[in-house]
Amino acid sequence: MTRRDVTRSLPGIALLAVGGVLAHLLATTVLGVNRLLLAVGLGVLLANAVGVPDWAAAGVETRDRWLELGIVLMGARVAVDQLLATGPTLLLLVVGFLAFSLVFVELLAREVFGIPDRLGSLLAAGYSICGVSAIVAVSSGVRAKGEQIAYAVATILLFDAMTLAIYPVIGRLLALPDVVFGVWSGISMVSTGPVVAAGFAYSEQAGQWATITKLGRNVFIGVVAVLYAVYYARRDSVGDATGVADWRSLWAQFPTFVLGFVAVAAVASAGLLSPGVVSLFERGYQWLFLLAFVGLGTSIEIENLRNTGIEPLLVVLTALGTVSVLSLLASILVFG
Repeated sequence: MTRRDVTRSLPGIALLAVGGVLAHLLATTVLGVNRLLLAVGLGVLLANAVGVPDWAAAGVETRDRWLELGIVLMGARVAVDQLLATGPTLLLLVVGFLAFSLVFVELLAREVFGIPDRLGSLLAAGYSICGVSAIVAVSSGVRAKGEQIAYAVATILLFDAMTLAIYPVIGRLLALPDVVFGVWSGISMVSTGPVVAAGFAYSEQAGQWATITKLGRNVFIGVVAVLYAVYYARRDSVGDATGVADWRSLWAQFPTFVLGFVAVAAVASAGLLSPGVVSLFERGYQWLFLLAFVGLGTSIEIENLRNTGIEPLLVVLTALGTVSVLSLLASILVFG
């Protein structure tokens, strides 16, 4: 990022910071609600009541960077010993449901709802891995049309908003243990931001487990993007259809901030961080999440969601309902 880019981003970043501080003050002194959910709400209000000002657009778009940095710092608070004790089981659940979701959405789109193959693939990647990021990652390999990308993105954003509001309520109605709620939301919700927000809205421990579980899905984004590119290249007999995926392609799609999270968690678990530094990291990621979630709210534009076609909605709704129920039962069975 150049100095000019930084200068252009500063007003929007300041706007996110103001929104984060306002959410914190309202949540802790007036409304008594979760401040992360309130931050999302303030972002939605800004985007749909007055719109994001042009002078703030570049800075507001940095929201993903603050979320990623917050996740890296959160590594200092992860109970690595507890994670390692359940690691193989958790990984098996993540991979199993990712593969099931990917195939299930493809079958629903093609065989049940008659959606065009390319749109179905965008929905499958978006739901099974990490939402809009996955849609963007696979779109070039799938060779999707612009309107298909727009439909898929709008559909995913709708379910991001819906699950962010509903999951904590369901969790409390069912009195789910923190770990169960975290694993369940990390497996069955869609995008990283809403997963983290819902998890921490439930509890600190649930937020950590939701984030860790979701990161396990995210690391497969490069592999799935390359597989889709190879499949469509072979099917359409266009370009390089050798099926050989080079490491540069995989690395370009890999969420590298995950490595930072693992590094911080390893250093903290080795006792190399003082309690003061760990406390500083904790306060840091909590405030970074506030900035990120104000920005997340600005991405939810109600008018755009109204224009989403019914078939993509039905595909993702069916997949979400099925995966949500199955993953909840699996999470209770394994971690309850």
